[in-house]
Amino acid sequence: MKEPVKIGHFFYGTALIVYGVQQFIYSNFRNVQFPAWQSYLPLLSIWAYLTGIGLVLAGVSIIIGKRGKEAALLVGGIFLFLFLFVHIPFELFGEVNSSLHLALWLDALKELALSGGAFVMAGSFQENSEQARIVAPLRFLEKLTPLGSTLFSIPMISFGIMHFLYADFVGTLVPTWWPDHLFWTYVTGVALIAAGTAIILKIRQGIIGLLFSIMLLFWVISLHIPRAIDEPFAARGNEVSSAFDALAFCGITWVIALRTLRRDLKEIFTK
Repeated sequence: MKEPVKIGHFFYGTALIVYGVQQFIYSNFRNVQFPAWQSYLPLLSIWAYLTGIGLVLAGVSIIIGKRGKEAALLVGGIFLFLFLFVHIPFELFGEVNSSLHLALWLDALKELALSGGAFVMAGSFQENSEQARIVAPLRFLEKLTPLGSTLFSIPMISFGIMHFLYADFVGTLVPTWWPDHLFWTYVTGVALIAAGTAIILKIRQGIIGLLFSIMLLFWVISLHIPRAIDEPFAARGNEVSSAFDALAFCGITWVIALRTLRRDLKEIFTK
């Protein structure tokens, strides 16, 4: 990889490919893409296959940089549409439990984070390159690229809050060989809130984004991969999906970090 940004493209694009493949395996959508209402879709498996192909193609495009910006804009727009007009109505009117419980918004928030991440990816393609040319119908989505970091960071802050609201449950997800699970639950919660806030406020995005991406990659390796290996098919491969969610988030924060990393390092070490 000649450019560091391609690492982020690879992580995010790989996650999209995995999501698409899963839709072929299970002939269904992830709850992150569609809530429980998906069960009422006619020809559900056909829709899952068609959009699965789209996810795979989008992931490949982002990785290789061929029409990568267009693919990222399209993914970001679709995910944002589903968040606004499918997830939110479901949580407000279709969820049998109270929508005041933040945990019930987990899947919706993941979709928002992936949407924001897609816009971050779109904004990372060089404007003077072939991969940055986009067709006219997508140009209105290009205006959302500056909001990508914020759309991504709001869920990160929310996930951090969940670490405090549901600490006992989250603590059970910490690897068994780690001591004091509750401590690490709180530490991770603080890190999520702090990183999300710093990215939104543009406070040392380079350094904080780098550290955040390292933390996320560590959790992918130490937490998510072992859980995915233990339960690869439970709940339509939810643990596998979660592992690649975290990998996608890692790639997103890496791309965000690269925007100002050199400047941040220069300012810190030249004082």
